[in-house]
Amino acid sequence: MTATRFHTSAQGRKLACRYREGAKDLDGPAIVFLPGYMSDMTGSKAQAVFEWAGRNGRACLLLDYSGCGESEGDFAEGTLSAWRDEVLELIEAHCSDTPVLLIGSSMGGWLMLLVALALPPERRAGLIGIAAAPDFTDWGRKPADKARLAAGETVHDPNPYGPEPTPMHPLFWADGQANRVLDEEIPIDCPVRLIHGQLDRDVPWDVSLRLMTDLRASDVRFTLIKDGDHRLSRPRDIALLLRTISGMSPAT
Repeated sequence: MTATRFHTSAQGRKLACRYREGAKDLDGPAIVFLPGYMSDMTGSKAQAVFEWAGRNGRACLLLDYSGCGESEGDFAEGTLSAWRDEVLELIEAHCSDTPVLLIGSSMGGWLMLLVALALPPERRAGLIGIAAAPDFTDWGRKPADKARLAAGETVHDPNPYGPEPTPMHPLFWADGQANRVLDEEIPIDCPVRLIHGQLDRDVPWDVSLRLMTDLRASDVRFTLIKDGDHRLSRPRDIALLLRTISGMSPAT
């Protein structure tokens, strides 16, 4: 088990991460896993990716955004822009000399796009979106909710994964609205793989189709899992993810 490290961000917060160096004799991008909203690097998909990287001699970075997991900060102050900048800082701190393969789960799929757009094109080895949720502050909110958020009120949603409701804070919502990427060309040209469950009740699977259409890249493939839910954490779902990573990686 690789120990948790702490990186002090430009804002002075301690950001938790785990980093595994790749084998010296293997070329290939470092893998960076971006968790979803209110999630962290202890999730089953993140751990499976980290373990796969170890077995295959691949560099891999897991991380917790500020206000999440073991990282310092207040979740109510978290935004996509802030978390994007934290991810870029951690990439530069650990993977500055190599391209990266970004994997984003749910909200992490939106963040994956923002990080890729901020990186030089030569650093973008590829993207893998798992139930990617770009623009969910827009299509995922009713007009009444948007009005409450715009007025500075926090909105709480039922949480199917735990007893506590899921909050959306005004700062996150406003920043999300300012970082929408769908319905116009997304100038990313690296290989992209999108995986989505048809039974996803949180992120409609046609969001991945919209994303596929908007990406400028020609090498984009979409896999729809007929009986898959939002989490896509069953053993066969994780096996598909690992095969997808392997297919975008040099032979080991």
